[in-house]
Amino acid sequence: MNNVGARNAARAIDALRRGWPFRLTGPDGILDLLAVESAHDAALAEFGSHDILLSGERAVTLKLTNQRVAATPGPVRLANAAPVVAAALAIADPALDLANPLKGPFHTVATGGETAAAIAMTMARHAGLLPAFFVRQAAGDAETACSVENVAALLDPVRLEIAARARLPVEASESAEIVAFRSPEEASDHVALVIGKRDGNPPVVRLHSECLTGDVLGSLKCDCGPQLHAALHAMADAPWGVLLYLRQEGRGIGLVNKLRAYALQDQGYDTVDANLRLGFPAEARDFAIAGRMLELLNIPQIRLMTNNPEKVARLEKESVEVVERIPLALPTNKYNEQYLATKRDRTGHQL
Repeated sequence: MNNVGARNAARAIDALRRGWPFRLTGPDGILDLLAVESAHDAALAEFGSHDILLSGERAVTLKLTNQRVAATPGPVRLANAAPVVAAALAIADPALDLANPLKGPFHTVATGGETAAAIAMTMARHAGLLPAFFVRQAAGDAETACSVENVAALLDPVRLEIAARARLPVEASESAEIVAFRSPEEASDHVALVIGKRDGNPPVVRLHSECLTGDVLGSLKCDCGPQLHAALHAMADAPWGVLLYLRQEGRGIGLVNKLRAYALQDQGYDTVDANLRLGFPAEARDFAIAGRMLELLNIPQIRLMTNNPEKVARLEKESVEVVERIPLALPTNKYNEQYLATKRDRTGHQL
């Protein structure tokens, strides 16, 4: 395994969060990048470029993709778009669209490295930041540098291993065990809660993405908290079950960006369009992590508790045999009715 490369990528993501420039090397170009959200004007002056790199999703919102030759919206580079950080944030952050309705005109140019540009957007999402960078062609020495292969090594679920396990009686079941999973250079630990006594039958499994607002604070905007607790009780009633708690808040965009999406929903956008306006895919979770967790737990077959057929397909791509899909039906409330309707109508959930 490429430990050195993964460390380089971890350092680059740390630099991204802290507002430091870093260099990203791809097979078709090398880019120097400075995250818009964490940058400040002094760092931008030292960086010396006012070009901005945006995700394809954000470019669609700003109606910039018609300037591109490619039909598929990928990252878009705007030439000399913002002389100061505040101006760049007005372009990158959709929460500021109402206060800054008139943008441009912008002139798009070649990214200088399509692969590096695409991986940069993945790095921003992984860091929980807006997918927007000041960008320049590589110039001089770079204090922090990595390659697209380094990023792939860092995020490879194969690097995930069991870090610790312990008995954990919970409200739904006193005979439960918690298992923590960790990658060497990663900050996020995923956990599994094994309920009941393992037998020869496939367990009831629930993939649950972390939701601080729903799981902990009791948010009524989603159904995450009720789903979590209903799943645990269903597992306790089965011979045995496994809850995979994935640290992929907001369908993989992070807590801060999820709260931004909430603010956009208050402006009238549904959850899918809110994510797209932020510059992210509608679905950004990595289900290969769940596949690796099940592999480490030696669970090749499962009964999957989900309303989302896409989860079945994604897990089967990871060599997990889903022998049954078990629906999880819960009552709605006035705050999450629209959210659940969007899941049904736009992301194929069978509610």
